Amino acid sequence: MTIDEAILTLAAEKGASSSITPEDAARAVDPEKWRTHMGEVRGAAVRLAKEGRIVILRKGKPVDPENFKGVIRLRIVDGQS
Repeated sequence: MTIDEAILTLAAEKGASSSITPEDAARAVDPEKWRTHMGEVRGAAVRLAKEGRIVILRKGKPVDPENFKGVIRLRIVDGQS
């Protein structure tokens, strides 16, 4: 499973009313060495958000994928599941 597939699959399973953590996606790709994939997950999340496929959330609110810091969550865009 690729990182993009993990993000999209897990987020779709949660639905547009819930979200996943980047860690969830990293663990789906590599359960033992998931920490090494966190940068890749963040990059994939930015790309998918720019494509309009997911929303990046910070403190429960959507953020600009080009300008955010800190702990985030990922949510599928309504209609993408």
